[in-house]
Amino acid sequence: MKLIFATRPSKLARWQTQWVINALQNIHPNLVCEEKVITTQGDKILDKPLPEIGGKGVFTQELESELLNGNVHCAVHSLKDLPVENPAGLTVGCIPVRAEVRDALISRDDYTLATLPTNASIGTSSLRRAAQILSLRPDIKTVSLRGNVDTRLRKALDGQYDAIILAGAGLTRLSLDSHVTEWLSLDVMLPAPGQGALAVQCRADDTTTLELLSILEDVSSRKAVAAERAFLSGLGGGCAVPVAAYAVTSEQPALSEVEGSSVISLVGLVISEDGKKVVKVTGEGSDALELGNELAQKAIQQGANEILKLITAH
Repeated sequence: MKLIFATRPSKLARWQTQWVINALQNIHPNLVCEEKVITTQGDKILDKPLPEIGGKGVFTQELESELLNGNVHCAVHSLKDLPVENPAGLTVGCIPVRAEVRDALISRDDYTLATLPTNASIGTSSLRRAAQILSLRPDIKTVSLRGNVDTRLRKALDGQYDAIILAGAGLTRLSLDSHVTEWLSLDVMLPAPGQGALAVQCRADDTTTLELLSILEDVSSRKAVAAERAFLSGLGGGCAVPVAAYAVTSEQPALSEVEGSSVISLVGLVISEDGKKVVKVTGEGSDALELGNELAQKAIQQGANEILKLITAH
């Protein structure tokens, strides 16, 4: 049996793909796996902010085309980069156990968010991160930062920015977390929906691949990110909007012979670009999609759409 994996060329994407391959081969020693490296639009266009070049789909479309054409069996994505709607014919075959969800601040001069001087510059490619920073430190400038993890880190260590913010999962996977100056708590910065999780995409009718991938599935991670992505979807599913969400699941004990269930706790956030308008909602439920949609409607009732319209209008 042989599986061909589509992967982007970045060191992080290759690491993530190889992690999935190693996990599968540990269980199926005779499984032959091969990588097919594909450069996406998001990898090619590095001189413009992400929202200007089409949002998250720019990192996934070429890989999905290879899947649909039958040229590869799987594509490994950072789930936060995957649009909420799967293209017809594709599905997420597995979501392995989730890694670090927090964002991290890196500063050559060891600044923390609290000690950064007035007018300091923070590099980030994310409206979500920039808005949450400005809500706490309106005296700070946020500046667009593109490129792979190594490139962004080099710019921070060269002093091109007073600090930068990166997803902690990428740093830990590449063993670069020793550069972190401050782990931003979830009270300070909520992550993007799905942040820290991997999604292994495959064709929906490829039962052989689906069966192989199922062994890596983590049910708790799947439920949590499903609730987060349902929240994003309920708000229109925009790829580059300042929407954050984080969910955790807790198992409930079984009563007598009845199987125990899990409760999902979800917090969602919509924030204006300048950080001045914030809608934050929380809730619990047992159905991930219902919970995410319910909180999205709650956020809309509290003014989330007005915030998002201002962002999509320019």
